[in-house]
Amino acid sequence: MSGRYIIMGVSGCGKSLIGSLFADRIGAAFLDGDSLHPRTNIAKMSRGEALTDADRAPWLDRIGQELAAASTPIVIACSALKREYRDRIIAAAGGPVRFLFLQGSRDLLRIRMETRPGHFMPPALLDSQLATLEPPGPDENAVAVDIAMDPSDIVDALLNGET
Repeated sequence: MSGRYIIMGVSGCGKSLIGSLFADRIGAAFLDGDSLHPRTNIAKMSRGEALTDADRAPWLDRIGQELAAASTPIVIACSALKREYRDRIIAAAGGPVRFLFLQGSRDLLRIRMETRPGHFMPPALLDSQLATLEPPGPDENAVAVDIAMDPSDIVDALLNGET
């Protein structure tokens, strides 16, 4: 089992919840990648504006740097929507990273986004995230799990995908 993980997917898929549960199960630290966004990115998303690749680049580098600096196992929540973003994270991390992809239907994602309190990401940006999403390919170090299950079952499925 790798010691560096990105729990990934579009907004509303449960990255923070599942990432923290997964980290607890494997004895790893958990970091919500949203905390690494520049304030300008948070402000832009809060206004309902989608981030550009240029907006995301410094954030992705910070995610990778956090992975590189970790001396113990770590799980970071990060959308990592495109392959080029995942490649950038790996380059900044300086080595292998395991991607844990949380996937679900648009309807389920929208419901989750509409019912979560106090998050900066408005449901109006879901479609732009889904349009940007490039699911991990078979040649990537990734496992995909459907988010329609209970959180503990999702974590079990992620752990089973590790073997």
